[in-house]
Amino acid sequence: MPELPEVETVRRLAERSLRGRRIVSVAAADDRLVFEGASPGRVAAALRGRQVTAVRRKGKHFWLELDEGPAVLFHLGMSGWIETYRDGARPRYWKLEMATDAGVRVAMTDARRLGRIRLRDEPLAEPPLARLGLDALDELPSSAGLGRLLHRRHAPVKAVLLDQSVLAGVGNWIADEVLYQAEIDPRRPAASLDGRELRRLRTALRTVIRRAVDAEADDARFPRAWLFHRRWGGRRTRSPCAARRSST
Repeated sequence: MPELPEVETVRRLAERSLRGRRIVSVAAADDRLVFEGASPGRVAAALRGRQVTAVRRKGKHFWLELDEGPAVLFHLGMSGWIETYRDGARPRYWKLEMATDAGVRVAMTDARRLGRIRLRDEPLAEPPLARLGLDALDELPSSAGLGRLLHRRHAPVKAVLLDQSVLAGVGNWIADEVLYQAEIDPRRPAASLDGRELRRLRTALRTVIRRAVDAEADDARFPRAWLFHRRWGGRRTRSPCAARRSST
């Protein structure tokens, strides 16, 4: 599943292509599973003719803010992605395609149909974003603040890190890498971490997420010493970013 670095990479791609541009045409696939709470036609109508004023992210969600009307909120699910192009056929598994006044076309694809596209008047104040905790990149608390989040939680620390109501954006590979680098057993109760361990945990969270974002979530560019290459590399030998680069 795309985690925070992958979603931030997609957000930046969408921002480069869409921010400040007007959407002149929209096509939406008739997939009522991916389009949640609003029909494909309603989402297309909300986008058509609108100017994208910002592309924002929290955790594993990102959204388009428009000059008028509701925002369009995306979750990539297990296999969702954003593709940009000018000419040619729509990409395989496309769900939504937007064409801008600059001639760029931007499509969300999703082979497994586990992603979601929603309309929200106030994304941060409405579910699902309203249920999220602090963003693990942009809102990472101090070591003391992290301790306050964890000290009443007796579940294993890995399970707590995966709880999106605690830190939004952390998934399996990030949690594994962070705990490995912080030298903390993932089975330890979260409330049992002492001050030194909390400082190590925060440092690892900050380092791993920023390095992965700087690498555009391309695991081939992750440090060779990372656990990722042994723990996850055999299962996902290429990141979504790397796979898409090789096909263009």
